[in-house]
Amino acid sequence: MPPSADALTASPAVAAPASWFTLLRGDVRCVLQRDPAARSLMEVWTIYPGVQAIALHRIAHALWHRGWRYLPRWISFAARWFTQVDIHPGARIGQRFFIDHGCGVVIGETAEIGDDVTLFHGVTLGGTSGSPGKRHPTVGSGVIVGAGAKVLGPIVIGDRARIAANSVVIEPVPADATVVGIPGRVVARGRRPRHGFDLDHHLIPDPVGKAIACLLDRVAQLERERGLGTDDAACHDCDAVCAAPPSQPACEA
Repeated sequence: MPPSADALTASPAVAAPASWFTLLRGDVRCVLQRDPAARSLMEVWTIYPGVQAIALHRIAHALWHRGWRYLPRWISFAARWFTQVDIHPGARIGQRFFIDHGCGVVIGETAEIGDDVTLFHGVTLGGTSGSPGKRHPTVGSGVIVGAGAKVLGPIVIGDRARIAANSVVIEPVPADATVVGIPGRVVARGRRPRHGFDLDHHLIPDPVGKAIACLLDRVAQLERERGLGTDDAACHDCDAVCAAPPSQPACEA
């Protein structure tokens, strides 16, 4: 028995997937918002390797989703040859995706990327297992991954997270967090951008520098408590040779 008119009216509408051109237009326009060096749509369309790579990937992914295998891989190979961006056709990528500079970016087969994500050059979304199944990261919406960072394994990167350049992330990252280091550690939580899209890379904390500063303060405090004097002038004129007591050899840097 066919469904009634009321039943059809009450059924939730399913949004049709966006077309290739609609997705690509969003990928192009987001570049003008995030890259001050981009001056026109024509420039972005024609000479931005990240845009060209994602355009070819969306074609390859559509074919992959329909059961093709060799042709999507060939398109991915051709895109890598032209753009130096390696995206497996099985990777799922959301809208308004931007790869800045493009060189050396690698995105694995089971990677999933949300909307409004930005990757810089040298980023790897890689796997840590040789077995089939989910083995690459899931990246939420609004995430920024700095140059040279490696995000490895089937971990989840929360929405609006920031990953500092050259970090190696192997554990899940909560939303709105900032990750720095090898291995990556959360150094700030709940940070929201002041002016929409967050590109304040110079404001990322330096946990190593902070730890060294704390150690130096602690050493100075212990020396004061023990009545040990320090020669600040000697430190200012340091020639990379540590002054050691007579019973100990000098250590050269």
